[in-house]
Amino acid sequence: MRRITDEQRAQFREQGYVVVPGVLTDAQLAAARRTVAAMLEEEPPTDVGFHFLWPRFNGGHELLDLYREVGLGELAGQLIRPDLSIEEPDFAQVATTIPPWPHRPGGPHVDGLTPLAADGVPGTFTMLAGLWLTDHEQLDRGNLYVWPGTHLGLGAYLAEHGADALTDLDAMNPGPYPKIDLGSPLQVSGPAGGVLFAHYLLGHNIGGHSGTADDDRRETIYYRLHANGHRGRWREVVTSPLLEFRS
Repeated sequence: MRRITDEQRAQFREQGYVVVPGVLTDAQLAAARRTVAAMLEEEPPTDVGFHFLWPRFNGGHELLDLYREVGLGELAGQLIRPDLSIEEPDFAQVATTIPPWPHRPGGPHVDGLTPLAADGVPGTFTMLAGLWLTDHEQLDRGNLYVWPGTHLGLGAYLAEHGADALTDLDAMNPGPYPKIDLGSPLQVSGPAGGVLFAHYLLGHNIGGHSGTADDDRRETIYYRLHANGHRGRWREVVTSPLLEFRS
């Protein structure tokens, strides 16, 4: 299994994301792309742009098998404190971007806020893990935009205003994302087979695909990962954004 280096852990803590290359083998990539193709045949996109599927893992699923086979939980576990572990996810997001779609996001968002759960608790988690099934080396090909360091800025904002400010959508910019200093975004890039890990609070958004109708769509499988016990301490986590992570 791939090892996450001290330098990669430091990048994650400071920037809020890290890319670990070469996690999926060619055979795993090919099998995952066949799975995604079959799912898209059942729920095909109707236009260019983004198209999402949200398979649940009730009773098992090929994307849960993939998660286990590549050791994604164990790899993510190298980013969190040694006394914590990663719980298995119960669903995934299949994210595709179909060209041509010349789009640039106006700003970031934070996941799990729209819609809120019936009890009003936001759908926080520890980190996002994205398996890149297609190449992300060329920019403007559906690459994810991130706003580096915003996980720390948002954590400071919530420490000042209280964790429940995360659910005050009326006080936020569209996205939604709180009104904090964002800095400049960048597009995350790398070859197929890599894994992107992103902190829950990191500002991010989908980018456009400048290719032609003859070019491949962008394909990523996302898993929302929780450290064990996260749901019971979510208020502490969002106000102290490095609480669950090792140094």
